[in-house]
Amino acid sequence: MTAGASWLWWLGFHAAVAVLLVADSLLPGHRSRSRAAEFGAARSAELWAWLGTGFFVLAAAGFAVWIGFAQGRQPALEFVAGYTIEASLSVDNLFVFLVLFQGFEISRVRQHRALLWGIWCAVALRALFISAGVTLLARFDWITWLFGLFLLYASWRLLRGGSARAVIPQWIRRLQPARGSLLPVILAVEVTDLVFATDSIPAVLSVTHNPFVAYTSNIAAILGLRSLYFALAGLLDRFRSLHYGLAAVLAFAAFKMLFARWIEIPIVPSLAIIGAILAVCAVASWRQGAGTKGPRKGTRVEHRTET
Repeated sequence: MTAGASWLWWLGFHAAVAVLLVADSLLPGHRSRSRAAEFGAARSAELWAWLGTGFFVLAAAGFAVWIGFAQGRQPALEFVAGYTIEASLSVDNLFVFLVLFQGFEISRVRQHRALLWGIWCAVALRALFISAGVTLLARFDWITWLFGLFLLYASWRLLRGGSARAVIPQWIRRLQPARGSLLPVILAVEVTDLVFATDSIPAVLSVTHNPFVAYTSNIAAILGLRSLYFALAGLLDRFRSLHYGLAAVLAFAAFKMLFARWIEIPIVPSLAIIGAILAVCAVASWRQGAGTKGPRKGTRVEHRTET
């Protein structure tokens, strides 16, 4: 066993990640198309984005079942909890991507490329962060308190800022639109992902200390982030109040860490609480957004083509 699983499991998981990313990059609608065909292809591209999102969710569910058969019910439930936390917190990433892509004025095709490279880099960053987090938790008990307090701060920051857009560093906002290179865009995506990782990884570690479960659930969640972005790009404005729910999830994760010595919340009730928080806030946010006619200024997504 190596960090919670055999080396064959680690190799197999990363091989599957590589295959899924390659397959995602080859989906219809991810390649360039002429201006004449763009309008008619927009709906098709959105449909493929939803299908891609659904596929990644089903793949994660299948992997959770596999973990259940191979390692038992508890690791499988921890995977589901970690996946749910990371996937929900990643929704705020989508708002940041929207702002970044508008600021850099890049086409839809180049957005796909930037996110693809961003995900590859995120896999390496998450491996480093989770490895460090698990090691620290195993060696120093006080790290649990530090992570818990940090999650409380992250929760308060979301409530105070009103949106994840506020976390975009000013130096990124001052960057000029990329004319020929995607490097500034990829750099911006990675920096913002790094900022969000400091919140989401301690939150995932609040439900599991198994390195393999923590890492695979985290990566499984961000794999579908690219497809989810393009599926929800036109609807993100309706979820502008979802940060209240995400703040509540972070606060709950902080509670689990800070009071773990006295109050142990099993994984099933934890999943139920997280699911209830997200469901209530998603419905409330959707209803609030549905009452707003038309997109707000600054929320339009460019669908220009490359020439």
